[in-house]
Amino acid sequence: MASLFEQLARAVIDGNNKVTPQLVSQAFQEGISAEDVLNKGLLAGMEEVGRLFKAEEYYVPEVLLSARAMRAAMEVLRPALVKSGVEPKGRVALGTVKGDLHDIGKDLVGMMLEGGGYQVKDLGRDVAPRDFVEAALSGEVQVVGLSALLTTTMENMRATIKALEESGAREKVKVIVGGAPVTEAYAEEIGADGYGEDAVSALEKVKELIGA
Repeated sequence: MASLFEQLARAVIDGNNKVTPQLVSQAFQEGISAEDVLNKGLLAGMEEVGRLFKAEEYYVPEVLLSARAMRAAMEVLRPALVKSGVEPKGRVALGTVKGDLHDIGKDLVGMMLEGGGYQVKDLGRDVAPRDFVEAALSGEVQVVGLSALLTTTMENMRATIKALEESGAREKVKVIVGGAPVTEAYAEEIGADGYGEDAVSALEKVKELIGA
């Protein structure tokens, strides 16, 4: 019979959001630590989801289901992680830039980051540069993620990075950008620290930038 950790990982991989919270509760009843539940069960599952996505065996719908299962598990697990003093790997603020009302890609990145053990502050959509600046100056995040789906709103990424620079917040955070019309060349042109082609590569880039 598969271990509880293997069952947790499998439930995440299969996108079973009914089973994941039940398994977390069962793990607690068996005296398993919140940290082990996260690292040996849930994160192991999300790492496999990332591998399957990169191998083109999983696509966005499957990743969304897995992320939903991970989020359901975290609802049960998060209070125990806080109580036990387990710190997130890092903290990221995400938002869709000013003028852009699309948020599916941003939300998927957020779910992948949470699934990877990061704390996410979702600033929402149509986010003004000053709001990104405020998040960066708060000292609560290490990375700011900018999303855009329209070519007409891409330039607001440049404006946001400029606002971060002018406020002195730019030196406090790393900036990652992404979205359908965004390219790595554009990311370099506007002074971003990284570019995420999709949710999985965004997670990998954040890991690289934070070093965790």
